[in-house]
Amino acid sequence: MSYRIGSGIDFHQLAAGRKLWIGGVEIPHYKGSLGHSDADVLLHAICDALLGALCLGDIGLHFPNNAEEFRDIDSKILLRRTWELVQKEGYTVVNIDSTLCLEAPKIKPYVLSMQQAIADILQLTVKDVSIKATTTEKMGFAGREEGLVAYATVLLKAI
Repeated sequence: MSYRIGSGIDFHQLAAGRKLWIGGVEIPHYKGSLGHSDADVLLHAICDALLGALCLGDIGLHFPNNAEEFRDIDSKILLRRTWELVQKEGYTVVNIDSTLCLEAPKIKPYVLSMQQAIADILQLTVKDVSIKATTTEKMGFAGREEGLVAYATVLLKAI
């Protein structure tokens, strides 16, 4: 049986007047992610991890941030399209491990909803989607609440 591991990382600025989408869930906050799409940092990192595992490039190659068709697009659609590419290559997801770096808001109340949103798209159970969060102890752009970061690692297996 063939296994592949992929890792992804994504960064987005935070700005007033934007919605904050993380893991396919809208989280109430006074700032939101700035980007061409809905700027869901977690789903973007997962997309990159999936694509990277199969040497399919990155999210910018498949969903360019200068293409009008992707302006304000729901990142769950991007994840679904990435999932279709993974399936076309003959693979399925075993599990995902991810970490968010942000000072605020606290995401614990939303983790199960995020896990469910991701699991539904990738045909997994919530126990196959790990989402953790940490602060940066007020250091750097994430610590100053200027932006946020997501890391994701995926394990794929051939079907």
